[in-house]
Order: sequence, then structure tokens, then C-alpha cells
Amino acid sequence: MSVDIINFGCRLNSYEGEVMKRQAEAAGLERAIIFNSCAVTSEAERQVRQAIRKARKEQPDAQIIVTGCSAQVHPEMYSEMGEVDKVLGNQEKLEKSGWLFAQMPGEKALVNDIMSVKETASHLVTSFEGKARAFVQVQNGCDHRCTFCIIPFGRGNSRSVPVGDIVAQLRALVEAGYKEVVLTGVDISDYGKDLPGAPTLGQMMRRVLALVPELPRLRLSSIDAVEVDDELYRLLAEEPRLMPHLHISLQAGDDMILKRMKRRHSRQDALDFCARARALRPDVVFGADIIAGFPTEDEAMFANTLALVEEAGLTYLHVFPYSARPGTPAARMPQVAKTIRKERAARLRVAGERQLTSYLQSQIGKMVQVLMEKERFGRSEHFALVELDKTYEVGKLAEVKIISVTKSGLQGILVNNIYNLHV
Repeated sequence: MSVDIINFGCRLNSYEGEVMKRQAEAAGLERAIIFNSCAVTSEAERQVRQAIRKARKEQPDAQIIVTGCSAQVHPEMYSEMGEVDKVLGNQEKLEKSGWLFAQMPGEKALVNDIMSVKETASHLVTSFEGKARAFVQVQNGCDHRCTFCIIPFGRGNSRSVPVGDIVAQLRALVEAGYKEVVLTGVDISDYGKDLPGAPTLGQMMRRVLALVPELPRLRLSSIDAVEVDDELYRLLAEEPRLMPHLHISLQAGDDMILKRMKRRHSRQDALDFCARARALRPDVVFGADIIAGFPTEDEAMFANTLALVEEAGLTYLHVFPYSARPGTPAARMPQVAKTIRKERAARLRVAGERQLTSYLQSQIGKMVQVLMEKERFGRSEHFALVELDKTYEVGKLAEVKIISVTKSGLQGILVNNIYNLHV
């Protein structure tokens, strides 16, 4: 065994996992299991600790190192675990020096003040192990303080990667054969505010697409609907290489709950965003993160959120029962009973499944472009899972005719490869 990375949580962790693996191996680390943790909920942290204990039992001779947001916020929790050898902060995990420290005897943790970090360094990653699509970090950290969220204390304040570095990363990935790249970060809607000239997310994307014309597909990770700039709207209308799948950091559909969450948008803002995007690109689909059972949420407030799923036409829901984070303002608010949180989450998921089924049925008979993730499975432009009638090379783009809906997504007939020019 050399270096094994186990990522929890967001897409940014997946990207950073590749950076960590290269830095750790360059530092000479061997026989190590690295847990890249998540702190978004208490349950996420419980799963990390459980995985650590399991790994120690199964591989007693391996070195176990914990990093990521949970390690940044609660380094003492992991330092006190007998199964853990070293703990690294979110900045230290991206530097060779951090992995040299991990091999030194003595002190167990190296976790510095993440708020002191002013820049996000560009790391040239040309491959993603076991993945058909690539990720590029364009931003890190968050300047906002939602009452339920501890992530800014794990990631620091918002900081952006310069456009030139993003372009260089994209060119390297395209040269390596990737047909789709996902732009990721903690709060990518805030992109550019700290850079000279303060370029917006949309302005950066237009420049990237112009300078890397050979990139077939560009996709966005989660965005804040109220922060979307006019240039991004124009790209949605004019640029077919921008995938028509937008995932919204929504969290709730009731104005009082949104206010108590300290979110930047209102219920109407979310509806207006979806309507404007759909007017510009009628086939666009929306995903959304929603928290069920936020403190003080009564049945009428929840009904507003539930109704928004259909009103906004949300297709892909990520639903989370509220989980109190010690140290956050929401944890001190009157709590909703856990049984009610779970019940409301279940109702939201049913609504989401109904919306998804309706969308999938609308795709029957259509031609879609599928990025192959496995020999017979891939994702359409709208991120629908598609099963092909025959095998096709992983990582390639194929043209597929949809013939039916399955339990997991869509079924289609392979027509031919559409991007021979970029193979």
C-alpha cells in the first residue's frame, strides 16, 4: 500500500484529494491512509470517526492521517483518537511541508489559523483517479456567516484563483483527454471579488471558454442564485458548452426561515432566478440543497419550502435533516424535534423524486450527449444517469437516443461518438 485518500463531503474535497496524493507522494509518504474529512454536519463527522476506527482494525500497520474541514475545526477531537497518527489543517494538507511533518515523530497536529490565509494557490492536476470528469478549484473559503454553517471556520475567508491559472489547468486537463470539467469551490458565486479588477464568475467563465475552445463541456458546482451575474446569464443563453444543469444553494423556501438562516436570497429570488434561467435556456434543469426542520420551522413554513420544489421546477434535490453544529447561532435557537426533521426530509425527497420522474419521462425519444463514466453508464448534459445498450469507452462523449426510464435514470441506444475531433 502506498497512499490511499478517502474523501468525505464536497466536490472540492475530491479535487483537493488529488492534490494531496501528489504532495504526499512527493514528500515520500508511504503506507498511509488519509481521511479528508467533512464538517458540514455532526453526522458527517461521526462517519469519519467510524471509518477511521474501521481502517485501524483492518490495516493496523498503516499510518492514519486526518485532514479536511472537520480536522481544521476540531483538531483536538482527532488528536485524542488513539487510531490517529497525525492531524493536518486545510492549508497544510495542500503543501509538501505538511506531508513532511506527517512523517516526523513528536507533535501530532499541524493546524494553523485558516483565517490568516489570503490566497488560494493553483495546483496543476492533470488526472483524477477513477473519474471520467475533472474538477478545477476556482475559489475557496466563504465571507458569509449563515447561522447553521461552520464551514467558513474550516475553509477561511473567500479567495479566488486567478483566471490565467484556471485556463492553464483546463488546457492541461483537455490535453489529458478530459471532455468535461466542473468548476468548484466553497462559494463560487463570490468568485473574483478579491482579484484585481474584480472579475465576476460569468466574466471568468466567458474568458475561460474563449481561451480553451477545445473543451467540450463545462459544468458548475453549487451556486447562490441571487449572486448570479448578467454575464453568466448570457453564457447560459449563448454557450452550448455550458451544461444546462444548475445546482442552487437554496436551503429553504420560506422567507422567515431564510432570514433566520441569514441567507442572501428570498423565496421570490429563487423563483425569479429559475424563471429567468429557463426563459434563456428552456431545457435547463435545477438541483437544490434543502435543509428540513431548521430551528423554529413550523408546518406552515415547511409547506412553503415543500411547495417551492414544484413551483420552481426543481429536479435534483439534496435534502438534509437539520443537524445542530455546536458553536453556530442556529444551535442556540429553539430546535425542531428530530422525528419531525426526518419526516419533513422524507416528504421533500418524495416531492423531489416526483419531479425527477417527470423530467426523466420527458426525455424519452430525445437525443442526448453522454459522458461515459463506466462502460455502459454515463451522464447527460443535464446530469441524468443514462444506461446504454452496449459498452463504450469510459471518458468519451457519445450520442445516445433515449428509449425508456429505469429505476436509476434513463436507458438509451448508442448512436455514435460525437467528438472524434477531441479523442
